[in-house]
Amino acid sequence: METKNKPLPVLTVTGSDSTGESGIQADIKIITALGGYAVSAITSITVQNTLGIQDFFDLPSAIVAGQIEAIIDDIQPAAVKIGMARSVEVVDAITLALTKYRPPCVVYDPIVVSSRNELLMSTDVIERIQSHFLKHCTLVVISRQAASYFLNRKIETIDEMTSAAAELLHRGSKAVLLQEGMTSAEMTTDLLLIAGEQKPRYLFSPAAAENVHGIGGTLSSAIATYLSQKLSIPEAIENAKSYIRQQTTFSGRLEGRGSELYNEFIGLIASHYQSSNDVRYYADRLNVTTRYLAQVAKRLAGKTPKILIDEYLLKQAEAMLSGSNKTVQEISYDLGFRSQAHFTKFFKKLKNVTPSEYRNNV
Repeated sequence: METKNKPLPVLTVTGSDSTGESGIQADIKIITALGGYAVSAITSITVQNTLGIQDFFDLPSAIVAGQIEAIIDDIQPAAVKIGMARSVEVVDAITLALTKYRPPCVVYDPIVVSSRNELLMSTDVIERIQSHFLKHCTLVVISRQAASYFLNRKIETIDEMTSAAAELLHRGSKAVLLQEGMTSAEMTTDLLLIAGEQKPRYLFSPAAAENVHGIGGTLSSAIATYLSQKLSIPEAIENAKSYIRQQTTFSGRLEGRGSELYNEFIGLIASHYQSSNDVRYYADRLNVTTRYLAQVAKRLAGKTPKILIDEYLLKQAEAMLSGSNKTVQEISYDLGFRSQAHFTKFFKKLKNVTPSEYRNNV
């Protein structure tokens, strides 16, 4: 999402991940991509690679507090995302800063266990968060597995998810997004409970899209960025989840050939979308079968190669319609369509409006 105004600062307070798949590095990328200006405070330096976390160096609480105060005093972020906090002293430092400065919205992603099931938070830290920290949170984004450990209870059914979310609300958070309630092998159910609302809201996502290293932190950063842009909590969550599912960007989240192949595929689309939207063309260029390309695309993006090609083409069309003075016919030819009629048919199929209608509404 792009903004015409000056980017709003979003502060991320979490650990560093040298792989770039999670932590401060991933937060900065996602905040920037969504039109925010990322500022940061590091709580912990991790020693890790694609095989997992090997060691930690937790920064002293005074250093963490100093980073936060320096940023908030000078820049005044429009939203704050809190992630890894591994000591009581650091939790207290963050809590004190939130109490003193009262940022407009705070999104908390409790880093209890890693995506590789490594325990990252002790019981005394959890108790301090529950008793002192949660009341400062606009939204808590937490996985079912993390919530189970966080609340010391079994969470398997929808009713148990609702009860767990209600307990987190009772401890002070204004809203809770509880993730990864399995409904089938293909889909997960996320539960959103907002203070003052009688019933929870349910959000459904492809299971493969949720089971990725760093996805929880990336989602919470995206939500914080959208909240900084004055979206409501449900709107911010919906937009963030949609962006993460649908973006056609380079992926570094999967080991092995699939990730490299996916990156090459996206690069080829960027270079050749004007001349070819045929999946077989791209498969031939990559020296793979169309079936294998489809398997890779589904695993990494949850989509078919054709959809990825069409979505990239659509993004270019939207950018040209909103940012250039060219006629619709000129844009049609620039994008490789045989005629304006073909372009209009393509655009309307994906956007439910004609190119001219889209341009008039921008």
